[in-house]
Amino acid sequence: MAGDESESRRRHMTGFSLATRIRRPYRAPFIAVLASLLLISPQAVAADRGGPDHGIAMHGELLYPPEFEHFSYADPDAPQGGRLTRAVLGSFDSLNPLVVRGVPARGLREYVFESLMARSFDEPFSLYGLLAESVEAAEDRSWVAFTLNPDAQFSDGEPVTVEDVVFSWDVLRTKGRPNHRNYYNQVSEVEQVGERTMRFTFSGEPDREMPLIMGLMPILPSHYYDADTFERSGQTMPLGSGPYVVDDVSYGSTITYRRDEDYWGNDLPVTAGHHNFEEIRFEYYRDANTMFEAFRTGAIDVRPEDDPTRWATGYDFPAVRSGEIVLDTFETGVPRGMSALVFNTRRAIFADRRVRNALLHLFDADWINRNLYYENYERTVSYFEGSELSARGRPASPRELEILEPWRDRIDDAFLDGTYEPPVSDGSGRDRRNMRAALALLAEAGWQLDGGKLHNVDTGEPFTFEILVATRDHERLALAYSQSLERAGIQVSVRQVDSAQFERRRQVYDYDMIPNFWFASLSPGNEQRFYWGSDAAETEGTRNYMGVADPAVDAAIDALLAAEERETFIDAVRALDRALMSGLYVVPLFHLPEQWVARWAHVGRPEEDSLYGYVIESWWRVPDGQAAQQ
Repeated sequence: MAGDESESRRRHMTGFSLATRIRRPYRAPFIAVLASLLLISPQAVAADRGGPDHGIAMHGELLYPPEFEHFSYADPDAPQGGRLTRAVLGSFDSLNPLVVRGVPARGLREYVFESLMARSFDEPFSLYGLLAESVEAAEDRSWVAFTLNPDAQFSDGEPVTVEDVVFSWDVLRTKGRPNHRNYYNQVSEVEQVGERTMRFTFSGEPDREMPLIMGLMPILPSHYYDADTFERSGQTMPLGSGPYVVDDVSYGSTITYRRDEDYWGNDLPVTAGHHNFEEIRFEYYRDANTMFEAFRTGAIDVRPEDDPTRWATGYDFPAVRSGEIVLDTFETGVPRGMSALVFNTRRAIFADRRVRNALLHLFDADWINRNLYYENYERTVSYFEGSELSARGRPASPRELEILEPWRDRIDDAFLDGTYEPPVSDGSGRDRRNMRAALALLAEAGWQLDGGKLHNVDTGEPFTFEILVATRDHERLALAYSQSLERAGIQVSVRQVDSAQFERRRQVYDYDMIPNFWFASLSPGNEQRFYWGSDAAETEGTRNYMGVADPAVDAAIDALLAAEERETFIDAVRALDRALMSGLYVVPLFHLPEQWVARWAHVGRPEEDSLYGYVIESWWRVPDGQAAQQ
């Protein structure tokens, strides 16, 4: 903050509430800009809980002490310079990743727009100082305070101020993506504490994750963005405080980031060993085969691989055999996430759980894994597969049963005692036992075969739906699945559209069935409401793509957000997992047993990996004449 305004900013002002409107212009004198901020003594805040800290953990203690120098998965002595070229499948038409309108270019959030704090990938969920040099939270997490780093500045040289934090919070809670609106509207009061410190007080029951959610809030320059036009700012050249600036844009084709020579945060522990490339370029491709060929020829430097067939057979070419391309595998300690074909239960045809169960029986996972993926995949069942958070194979604990008790009759015993497994086929692609089971379930739900076609016994309407996909790989999967469905008399059409159209239809739930992947972490939190909460089911732009509106799911989410200890948190997440699995909202697909990444040898990486696997932001361009880390 400017020195000539500091005295007025220390004066007591009226309290700020969500009913108070912040008026523009935001760079006006402080009394016109933040007239609703209440200035209180920093000593009064510190007395609540022993003073600020260098970081904050969701549960338990921080891994890194105040004097830490860098994250374990980053090398502070890494060479700097050169270009990294990455590939993206699809297209983009926006330079604003914080609004619903448009498809944003890759990398904007990571390289241009910084948060108050930075996440450590060595821990389930912990944050350390970035734009904010310290953080402090109430014991019950009912409020959080951040003190800005005095050196923090945007790439145009303007300092990051309390005013910018307020602007960012206000514009994102009113104009941002649905998850931002949901999170930031939980703030009931904003106060200034000293010259560089902001305190956010939350409404309702304390939510232990909200201080961390606020720590991850992207900070925008209030002197650059206009609150009134923010939702329409997709074509505005972005300005942030991050290590890179946008250097060149060709909409739908390429975006290039150039490292900011005057980046303010070069000497921070959370950035040490990161952002080593002088230039980062994302090139967009319309189909996966073309994108792979670009990597083979050296046009692309790094390729994360998620196709087991390609991993098994596609990397037998000269550059791999000679060592010019290195194939890396990374073990992780995190959930595998849920990859699935999603039933849109907003559609009447999928509203009946028995119908969804029948279509689950008609998915021959064994045949598909063998014939499409060389059996390199493993079948997914749990939404937190492969981690301590998964309920798969585990009987419900007393605490889980307590959470789910009001809705026990809605959850099959197999999901409560941990014995549930999806239908297993004989791998022939024509499993008669599963077909009989599926037809029996469909008959219970009012569907009967007539002349080889499935019809509703009451209306006579045929059972028909569309699977919407955006890639050839998903098209191949959907076509294989449709063959089994058609043998049951179900008429299925598979429609492939470009990524932009797919995203537009997905945001407004204009589909019958789509493939989707939900990332899962070791510390699921508020985003679970955005993924599965009843309120999200009818709110456009959320990730509740199946339309879940289940009080058992909502109760489990509430429990995990309220948990203070790791043990009670795990119980709550497993209760959520059981409720979601029991709802049969998706046809679970597969997951990779590990992370696979192919890279040209001129791209180096640290010897140590993170808990979450690889972190490309800590990689570098190998100087000429040096060998890459194998």
